Amino acid sequence: MSSSVPAQRVAVYIDGFNLYYGLRSKDWRRYYWLDIHSLARNILRPNQDLVLVRYFTAHITAEPDDPDKPTRQNTYIEALGTLPNVQIHYGDFRPRTVRCFECGREWSSPEEKMTDVNIAVEALSDAQDDRFDTAVVISGDSDLVGLVRALRQRYSEKRAIIAFPPGRRSDDLRGAATASFTIGRKLIADSQLPERVSGPDGSVWTRPQHWQ
Repeated sequence: MSSSVPAQRVAVYIDGFNLYYGLRSKDWRRYYWLDIHSLARNILRPNQDLVLVRYFTAHITAEPDDPDKPTRQNTYIEALGTLPNVQIHYGDFRPRTVRCFECGREWSSPEEKMTDVNIAVEALSDAQDDRFDTAVVISGDSDLVGLVRALRQRYSEKRAIIAFPPGRRSDDLRGAATASFTIGRKLIADSQLPERVSGPDGSVWTRPQHWQ
């Protein structure tokens, strides 16, 4: 009689802004229309099952030279809302005063807040509820080192994997994790949404022209 090994349950936590800025650093605008469920599924290994994808972001504000930026983001987030087993979590964009030390001029610049805290809360809650065997965190933000260490210390039977977005890396995160790897261009290219995404109510979202 042969015995089968149960599939390993994998939950994926995506730092949306860290992933976006990684793509932008590579000038990969054509890949912004990213299917995060497909990406999560494509990084799985044999005998692993994807049980949950959590995507963390915040609503951005318009910029003088790019007033349509929030519209593109909303289109994308609404398209992500049609994907299976995907939950979207929001932080905040808050004004931050920036000062030029050379000329003394000050201006307000929006800054994303709460993503690392939200990821930590959700991942530790999921670990406590035994929702996964392996947590994959897609981020290169060293602020998440505390989360990774806590997962490994409090839930030693579980694995905490860091998947670095393109162009992003943290040696501290790599050292804290069970294992780490960098998401390459082929994985990103193979994980794109269709040009037109349809919702169950008949709504349709189309890849923004700016991302062609």
